[in-house]
Amino acid sequence: MIHIFTGGSAMEGQGLDALRDELRKFAAARDWEQFHTPKNLAMALIVEAAELVEQFQWLTPEQSQNPDAEKLESVRQECADILIYLTRFADMLDIDLLDAARDKLVINAAKYPAPE
Repeated sequence: MIHIFTGGSAMEGQGLDALRDELRKFAAARDWEQFHTPKNLAMALIVEAAELVEQFQWLTPEQSQNPDAEKLESVRQECADILIYLTRFADMLDIDLLDAARDKLVINAAKYPAPE
């Protein structure tokens, strides 16, 4: 698990570019760039996604929609791990995640038009 910040940070209210830059610094300070290949980051990302799924394993749909505070914090941490690995992965391949998401929405709108 990656933990970057404790308490408030200079990143509050900023976007993915600020997160990407903080992750670059974080990895460089620990000499982790050697491990941050697209292959390794994709594998780490799927592990974190599985840990998110694990938070909901065996819950009813109703329980999953109303987690208690402890469960919600665990889910929040897993979401953060996923975002961190996805951001780092995209940085390694020079992918702008927001542009990619917008492009994908256009594709999905054509593929799955809203009923009239």
